[in-house]
Amino acid sequence: MQDIRANNVDRFLGYSQFYDQNRPVPPADVVRILTRYLTDAPNRVVDVGCGTGLSSFIWLDQAKDIIGVEPNDDMRETAISHWQSQQRPKNLRFVKGISDQLELDSNSVDILTCSQSFHWMDPQPTLREFARVLRDGGVFAAYDCDWPPTFTKEVEEHYHTLIALAEARVIELAPAEQLAFKWDKNKHLQQIRESQLFSFSKEIVFHQWERCEANRYANIALSQGGLQTALKLGADDLHKEIQAFQDHVQEAFASQTQDILFSYRMRLGIK
Repeated sequence: MQDIRANNVDRFLGYSQFYDQNRPVPPADVVRILTRYLTDAPNRVVDVGCGTGLSSFIWLDQAKDIIGVEPNDDMRETAISHWQSQQRPKNLRFVKGISDQLELDSNSVDILTCSQSFHWMDPQPTLREFARVLRDGGVFAAYDCDWPPTFTKEVEEHYHTLIALAEARVIELAPAEQLAFKWDKNKHLQQIRESQLFSFSKEIVFHQWERCEANRYANIALSQGGLQTALKLGADDLHKEIQAFQDHVQEAFASQTQDILFSYRMRLGIK
């Protein structure tokens, strides 16, 4: 398990700025949904696997204490850089840590989130640790985007083809012991229920329209870990495929900023 954990962390090395510039900021619905289930404004929110902090900053005006936990040094340093540029908000901090060994007191957390990250964590040890640090009535939520964002049939099919090709090249080029492992997102709710640590659980689906330019839409594909890993491993043949996808997106956007639908799936458990 140690090797899998290290491989999963290393998958996101070296492109934190690119990731941060192109991934969507979680919508305000995340805060609204979780705060309602908590039934009060949270004192402490912990965002585990917070990456560059996109999912941590949304709590700045909503919680007294916010902790972003991120094991990847590149990602965490980008989060800290943003924190510093905002005059170091005193109610937010970023720390290095892993999901099943949090340096937090028991029963000390109101809301704990994993934004696009829970599938990189060994679910049952992680859920036991989350239940330990959550107070009674505390809320855990793992939420993810559906990729790709909704646009056109042809562009989305091209996206899937490119990502599948990249993942296949990773398997070809990387030694088996260096491969990352992703737990099935579709089983997140099942994992929560099988843990028997939460009194209530459900799945929630919600959406957000965003104005998006062609470059950003194409870059969302390029920000995926599988494609970045393939390029780091020397899959130079992908550059031609990437260019073809970028050209397709540019043509589909027709030099216009478009309304793009980002869809989210949240799996939630209340302790």
